[in-house]
Amino acid sequence: MRLIYVMDPMCGWCYGFQPELEKFLTHYPSANIEWVMGGLAPDTTEPMDNTLKQTIASYWYQIEKRAQVKFNHDFWQLNTPYRSTYLACRAVISAEKLIEHGSHKMVKAIQSAYYLEAKNPSLEATLVDCASSIGIDANQFLAVLKSANTEQQFKQHLSLARQLQVTGFPALFFIDEANHAYPITLGFCSHEDLQQGLNQLL
Repeated sequence: MRLIYVMDPMCGWCYGFQPELEKFLTHYPSANIEWVMGGLAPDTTEPMDNTLKQTIASYWYQIEKRAQVKFNHDFWQLNTPYRSTYLACRAVISAEKLIEHGSHKMVKAIQSAYYLEAKNPSLEATLVDCASSIGIDANQFLAVLKSANTEQQFKQHLSLARQLQVTGFPALFFIDEANHAYPITLGFCSHEDLQQGLNQLL
């Protein structure tokens, strides 16, 4: 079975969805899942304004109510947040090139650093720590992260997300033998909902 998962490592709803996706995938151990970075927010060095901070901080409480995850709300006091997720997306693409199941491992490392340890994944140093935590050499990681090839691949990811008409994350698609994509979910849902969605497609 082939799946495409369009997400962003700094999307709170994707963090909430991660345990649901993992439960769903336990039924399909041989599933081939392609991680596509949807790119929530482009590169910027402008700190996030207070209104946006409050909006995103409030989402975290909504997600906690709906999903089986916890957030470290100290993040907002301990960091200068940036509305910038592209570097984290490139980090996931880099990890995928460097180790087996790199996308999955790097996404989990970034989510853990961001949402549990209150570290800022808009910063290169945080992403280097995340890479080191999953066994990637820091210098090797940085070289791949900053390469033209990684940037080109990221543009392909963004293009695929547009082709699939993804307007929000998470989004999971089933790909049939004719290479047609069918959405299992467009947005957060439970693993039971995922199973139901897949059953309807099959």
